[in-house]
Amino acid sequence: MTQTLVLVAVFVFLLALLPMGVKWLKQRAIGSVAGASSAAKIVSVLAVGPQQRVVTVEQGPDHARVRLTLGVTAQSITLLHTADLTEDPQASPVVVALPDSGRV
Repeated sequence: MTQTLVLVAVFVFLLALLPMGVKWLKQRAIGSVAGASSAAKIVSVLAVGPQQRVVTVEQGPDHARVRLTLGVTAQSITLLHTADLTEDPQASPVVVALPDSGRV
């Protein structure tokens, strides 16, 4: 009976340590990703319809940064424009002309 009680106590102790272990692993994974300078950064989002957006994203390492303008719908993501930011880091915002749908 004592052996069973010890096994149950060890099992409960390990279950109690499980959330702390998961939290520790998540912090280690986030720390390694946050250290990378190539993470994508959302610059702006413009709603053009109920489920349509124009999103500007910066992607890549600091020495080869690229700004992507994307058309995002519920079904697809379309590349609208690409700008290289390595030549001018203070590049002006990208202006994209969208086709006129005829609605006002």
